[in-house]
Amino acid sequence: MGCGIFGAINYENQPVFPFVYWGLRSQNHRGHQSHGFLTYSNNHFYVYKNLDLVPKIKTNVIHEWFERLPGSIGIGNVRYTTSGKCDDNSLISGTQPVTAQSDGIKLALSFNGNIVNTSPLKREMTQNFEDFLYTCDSDIICHKMLLGLKQTKDLVSAARGVMENLDGAFSVTGITGNGEFFAFKDQYGIKPLCAGHDPATKTFAFSSETVSLDMNSFVKDFELNPGELVTVSKDGFKRIQVIENPKHAFCAFEYAYFARPDSTFGGKYVYEIREDFGRNIVKEYPKESHDADIIMSVPETGDDSAMGVHEQSGLRWERASRRHRYVTERAFILLNNERFSTIDKKINILGNKVAGKRVIITEDSIVRGDTTKVIIDKLRKAGATKVYVFVTFPRIIGPCFYGIDMSTYGQLVGSKRTPQEIAKVIGADGVCYQSIENLVRAIGRKEDDLCMACITGKYPTPCAQKMADIMKQRFLEGYEEKTRVYELDEVQPLTADGKAN
Repeated sequence: MGCGIFGAINYENQPVFPFVYWGLRSQNHRGHQSHGFLTYSNNHFYVYKNLDLVPKIKTNVIHEWFERLPGSIGIGNVRYTTSGKCDDNSLISGTQPVTAQSDGIKLALSFNGNIVNTSPLKREMTQNFEDFLYTCDSDIICHKMLLGLKQTKDLVSAARGVMENLDGAFSVTGITGNGEFFAFKDQYGIKPLCAGHDPATKTFAFSSETVSLDMNSFVKDFELNPGELVTVSKDGFKRIQVIENPKHAFCAFEYAYFARPDSTFGGKYVYEIREDFGRNIVKEYPKESHDADIIMSVPETGDDSAMGVHEQSGLRWERASRRHRYVTERAFILLNNERFSTIDKKINILGNKVAGKRVIITEDSIVRGDTTKVIIDKLRKAGATKVYVFVTFPRIIGPCFYGIDMSTYGQLVGSKRTPQEIAKVIGADGVCYQSIENLVRAIGRKEDDLCMACITGKYPTPCAQKMADIMKQRFLEGYEEKTRVYELDEVQPLTADGKAN
């Protein structure tokens, strides 16, 4: 599931809720459907969950929140679902953080990612916990971790059991019933997770993105390594490499779309990388760049690449596309009957700025093509004579199994179409994708250290690769995909090593 996670512990016995609250507010772009807070005090978990965005808190009710969520340890989550149903009852049931307890052992956790081999894990949890109820993948992780704690009484061993047996992506922060505060990442390190602290208040935190550390005036200390468990004491962080894995696979889509531009990965601001993306496309497509009068962006994730296109090409960046700030739904995670009407209301085109102009629009990615198609149609109606689309993320050809809700081949406009065919579908004069080579170069990581499964078809985890191969063949044979691939039991009898049971 697409999520933002944040957790913090304070060693001066101050309420931790304000830190967690602002940590989630600054990551609300990572999940709009629901939010949740959990704090720990005197061996008890206090939980608040609700739908939609993290709420504004008025001054006159702050005391109510402190009473509702006491304690000096806390974790939180903002979520959009990539597993399970999307009705309100299902969404609130699947809202994180989640808790589990058995034989006097308690556990709470928040996670970002997606589990691929859910069916065998559901069976295992059902066999070991009479009250196990699956609402989302976090239930599986929490109970698998709890099972490890019951069997070994050791946090490191329990985390190792999760890493070795779950196929997928998971960055986790959690609290045990004894008040141990910890975080860990899957052995491929697919989803982001960093750590930081505030020496003035003796507060230590984990966050999906560095922007949440910035929001709380914390110092960033490090990004967690793949397969690493980190615990916290008043002396600071203790880092334990639980599993050594030479194959790293950090999600490349974070750089193009998901992360906030003012966050950093590997010491580089995301917005700087996106500007490089724009420069790269101009170099790759000089003909289209010369055949344009102005640049526009699809706000807001297209803005930074537009600056790069502007600087490299010398064309004017005309700010003639404006986003309605309070229409927050992401187009590619909406139902089909909601998508077009929302897109139409989400982006406003300043018509007289584009009339008679040849236009380049910068787009972070094209998933279904709906957003881009609506915007191009608006530009045509406003009088644009040509429209070229410069896309920073290479053509998406396969589903994501790791926490981005593009989970079937059929919904992807690029799964069977060339860029020229995509241009016809969306009404553009040309679709110009950044190459994979230039994407990797701008990011600054080795190609082998990135997960680019959705653009290469090469999945880092074995179960995901197996499912992708099965479903691609079925799709090419005309099979109708009615649900997410990893939720189909018929392709689920797989173990964590990718072998059929």
